[in-house]
This record gives sequence, C-alpha cells and structure tokens, in this order.
Amino acid sequence: MTTPWPTEVRLRKDRKTLTVAFDNGERFDLAAEYLRVRSPSAEVQGHSPSERRVVGGKRDVQILELHPVGNYAVRLVFDDLHSTGIFSWDYLFELGRNREQNWDEYLRELAEKDLSRVPSTP
Repeated sequence: MTTPWPTEVRLRKDRKTLTVAFDNGERFDLAAEYLRVRSPSAEVQGHSPSERRVVGGKRDVQILELHPVGNYAVRLVFDDLHSTGIFSWDYLFELGRNREQNWDEYLRELAEKDLSRVPSTP
C-alpha cells in the first residue's frame, strides 16, 4: 500500500496552518505549532527514539517559508528560525491521520516535564 500523493500544499495567510490535500480525498489542516513540535529534524527527534525532545513554548510559532525538496517532501522554515526538518509526503500524511493521538501525547509529555505551550518572555 502506497501513501496517497499530495494534490495541494497551501499555507494560510496567517501562517499558522498548513493545509495538505491528498489524491485519496483526505485533507488535513496542520497547525504550525503541531508541525514545529513534531518536526522530523534531529533537533527534535534525536538520532533514536530515546533522544526525542519535547519542545515547549511554540504556541505562537508561524511558518515563514515552504521549500520543495525534490518531488518527495517540503522543508518548512518557522519564525523561530527552525528549518532543518524535511517533511516527506508520507510523514505529513501520517501527521494528519494521527493528529489527535499525537497532540494528546504531546500535551501529556509537556505536563510530565512541567513545560508549557506558551512562549517564555525574555
């Protein structure tokens, strides 16, 4: 079974939501915060599951730019200057399909580590 292919990737004007539509009819609105905290980058995911990092303080993050990577992915640049994650079409589809479960897990991990979604003020 192959992952559906994207037919649309669109950043909303407020830069806080990425909409991804697939050729199987599924469409996902993915919040910038969700994408940032689930970035496939080594900074967030580490080099093994035990190294995965819980990132707090990203409630207000925005996506500044989208850069295609070949015909298999997109690189997102966030306004906190994080830009190393390459989001494959498969990964974006998985994030959309499992959004509720992933988000609940993220909120639970924040609570366990006494972190907040709210950005810290300097």
